[in-house]
Amino acid sequence: MKKAILAVVMLVASAAGFLEAQERILTSLAAIHGLTDAEASRQIPVEFEATVTYYRDYERTLFVQDGDTAIYVRATTGLKLMPGDRVVVGGNTQQSFRPIIVSNRIERLGHGTMPTAVPAGYDDLIKARYDCRLVTVRALVRSADVANYSLRNSRMQVQVDGADVDATLNGNDTEALKNLLDAEVEITGVSSGRFDGKMQLTGARLHIMSLENIKVLKRAQNSPWTLPLTAMDEILSGYHIVNRTQRVRVQGTVTYYQPGSAVVLQNGSKSLWIMTKSRNELRIGDIADATGIPDVHDGFLALSYGEVRDSGVQAPVQPRASTSSELTRSGHLFDLVSTRGKVLVGVREEAQDEYVLLADGHIFSAVIRHPTSTYGSTAPPVPPPMKEFPVGATVEVTGICVLEDSNPFDRNVPFDLMMRSYDDITIVAWPSWMTVRNLARVISAMVIVILGVTAWGWTLRRKVRRQAEVLAARAAAEAEAERQNAHLQQQRSRILEDINGSRPLVEVLEEITELVSFQLDGAPCWCEITDGPRLGRYAADTDGLGIVREPILSRSGPPLGTICAAIDPCRAARAHEKEAFFVGSQLAALAIENRRLYSDLVHRSEFDLLTDIYNRFSLDKHLDLAVTKARENASIFGLIYVDLDEFKQVNDRYGHRVGDLYLQEVAARMKRQLRSADLLARVGGDEFAVLVPMVHCRADLEEIAARLEHCFVAPVNIDGHALRGSSSVGIALYPEDGSTRDSLMSAADAAMYVNKHMKQSEAEREDTSRDLRHD
Repeated sequence: MKKAILAVVMLVASAAGFLEAQERILTSLAAIHGLTDAEASRQIPVEFEATVTYYRDYERTLFVQDGDTAIYVRATTGLKLMPGDRVVVGGNTQQSFRPIIVSNRIERLGHGTMPTAVPAGYDDLIKARYDCRLVTVRALVRSADVANYSLRNSRMQVQVDGADVDATLNGNDTEALKNLLDAEVEITGVSSGRFDGKMQLTGARLHIMSLENIKVLKRAQNSPWTLPLTAMDEILSGYHIVNRTQRVRVQGTVTYYQPGSAVVLQNGSKSLWIMTKSRNELRIGDIADATGIPDVHDGFLALSYGEVRDSGVQAPVQPRASTSSELTRSGHLFDLVSTRGKVLVGVREEAQDEYVLLADGHIFSAVIRHPTSTYGSTAPPVPPPMKEFPVGATVEVTGICVLEDSNPFDRNVPFDLMMRSYDDITIVAWPSWMTVRNLARVISAMVIVILGVTAWGWTLRRKVRRQAEVLAARAAAEAEAERQNAHLQQQRSRILEDINGSRPLVEVLEEITELVSFQLDGAPCWCEITDGPRLGRYAADTDGLGIVREPILSRSGPPLGTICAAIDPCRAARAHEKEAFFVGSQLAALAIENRRLYSDLVHRSEFDLLTDIYNRFSLDKHLDLAVTKARENASIFGLIYVDLDEFKQVNDRYGHRVGDLYLQEVAARMKRQLRSADLLARVGGDEFAVLVPMVHCRADLEEIAARLEHCFVAPVNIDGHALRGSSSVGIALYPEDGSTRDSLMSAADAAMYVNKHMKQSEAEREDTSRDLRHD
């Protein structure tokens, strides 16, 4: 009886569960669209009817609409769907920017009429008011290019209400696309968005099924290829942008702060990079408010022109423990995270300290910026001593995850961690204890044991001798293997030292190929650099040999080259050969990118970043060389000091951006007045100096100074403003006006101020005379 009752109860429960499951299936697009993102993450089953508005089979991208409701479907089907097809979609919900559908069944019912497109503007697109719906917009075509001929895929950049919008087009008619440039058009397509790795909206996008959905309202007056030629240094004369973006305010916990550069705020799973010039005191872990202009930089959400106010209330964010594989998927953009890796090398640079780490086959950097000097400081602050870690040690790093690509569909995005202080990196495991010294101690202990065994007695001598011979042979083999391993470790250490030293890059790469060759029992090995030479022992005759190649991958962008080796294909493969190629390619990539980084740092240290002319540091160096050369040859040279008159009024009246453009144009004009041997440098905000190494007399120097003053006669046109400027110039001649660098600079500076005061006095006399004539 109990068994029968139990069976009935189980049957009723099963039926109730079945009915409940049937009730949970959502059968209308409106019901699905009404779900929250949290509800959609439970993968609720759905089955509904809708009309296809856009489909691209190779991307599995499908948009469907029913009435005023639309949704994105990740389609799995072999059907060739067309806009207007009426379909039944079965699948499950999934969390995204808004709920989406992952299909497991799509059935075509027939072909019907398309939904009515809704007129939309840029505010509608960027605020996702008509997300996934069919819309009609008026736009100006800025670019139109075929992205992939085989996939019949094109990309367009259009302006809607003056703002940039991306557009994807199913079609590859090159001629038709080029005829759309600068045309005013009406586009009918599906409204969507651009997203970063956190599925945060970073821009608007339109999906266009064909060229028939683009109606030309007004073509460009002239073909782009018939426009008059513009000088390359005058292209900004046609530059015009009106940005009406409103300032916003956000709140979160300070997780990173670089005074005068950037602040990162984090609130739950949301993080934001804020660009700021502020140097106010901010404390890591405090809740802070920030205001700024919403912006997108390299695909990342950001605030420009940021101002931050610290509340003083502590609410620290705990770093999220992550693996390097997780961080490469771009889901932790600007988050405070912690991860582990093995130390490959540590480098102290002028602006930062960098640790290159390896984890799960991914190379990434942990970076800590040095403190920057404050305004008016005569010397940069001294950074704290760099933490030293042995190569091969495992460290735990905490920092802000900074990506080089925001594409959420790329599963191998390079990343770095920005540390706040040296407390953010700690050692958790030392390198392996397997060293030559420890193994020598083990062998010594074995020999002692053998000697002890021999003392057991004359009767066991022969047996002990045979055992000793076997043990000695084994020990010798182990010692040889360890010797080779020690030699290999020494080579790796030497290569890492050479990478950080001054040894030529060619010699370092040849040394790396010898390291790989050593691990391949002397097989010919060489390195082929992209757009560069072939280095190492190249095997010209490869008859009977197999060529093995390993790409030298950069941290971002195309491969840097290839490590190659000629190996007998009949030889049995060894386990360590793959590791040899991998380590060789990683060392080569580190060497190439390290030298490129060094070259870039040298350029930044010698040239002014705004005007791209020499800076004060370079001028001092060249002045010292000029003094030394003049003393040796009993020659003369000149120095011209140039100060821009009333430059502060340009910044005050038109803003710092116009001021920066004015300085760039002034530098270009002065450079055109000089000879190839003359050196122009920016020594201050609006102060410049010219080193003239080849002069015969003071008259030569005065002639060049006059040309520099005259180049300010023509107005500087920036953003529709005609800026009229002038300069005050002072000259000094070696050794007549000074025999040292400082005395020459002081003499030229004093002469400049005399010139400036004379001009001011003359202007005041003219004003007085004009007033008297008026009276």
